[in-house]
Amino acid sequence: MCISADLKEELFCLLREKGAKLIGIADLKGVVEGGLKAGISVAVPVPKHIVRDLQHAPTKEYYDAYYSLNAELDHIVSCGADFIKERGYQALANTTKVVRMDDDWRTPLPHKTVATRAGIGWIGKNCLLVTREYGSAIRLSSLLTDAPLPTAKPITQSFCGNCNVCVESCPGNALTGVAWDTQTSRAELFHKEVCKKTQLQRMKQATGIEKDLCGLCFAVCTYTKRYLNEN
Repeated sequence: MCISADLKEELFCLLREKGAKLIGIADLKGVVEGGLKAGISVAVPVPKHIVRDLQHAPTKEYYDAYYSLNAELDHIVSCGADFIKERGYQALANTTKVVRMDDDWRTPLPHKTVATRAGIGWIGKNCLLVTREYGSAIRLSSLLTDAPLPTAKPITQSFCGNCNVCVESCPGNALTGVAWDTQTSRAELFHKEVCKKTQLQRMKQATGIEKDLCGLCFAVCTYTKRYLNEN
């Protein structure tokens, strides 16, 4: 077994021990500047009972889980970065302290971009990552490295097909129903300001919390429901 395969196996083993459920490695050449051309995408699922409740209304439990899962992911990718550095390579964990979302909900390198290039999933009509294993009921993070790791085949198109459940379920009509591919802009997929306003209204009405969290579009996703129906 080559060194890069050994390193990948050890890294994946560590990340799984720390709680990662989905892991993939992306080739980021042409996407990022500098020498950190490999991106490791990591995902953890949102608990089923929380997702089921979101089919009706936002909840305080989802609000709490949003932050606790982000903290869990910060720990996972930080451990992964430390592991890589100990082996003589550079690594950067894209934790919530490192990556800041601007007022337009944008980051320099979205976790979703790393995930699609790592073969974990595609961008759904809900403008979120969709995975075959958990639908969109996941939280994502990533780390960058110059370690010589074998990369996955990227996913470059949507597998939502004719399904429009999320589009039809959005109370703000924020989703356009456009099927994603690598040339699709975010603006083609959804109306950001409408989405934000709707999320704020729904969360405030249901919980009294002023936060743009809703979750309905991923809770009703066909792939998410497959996850919910698994034993």
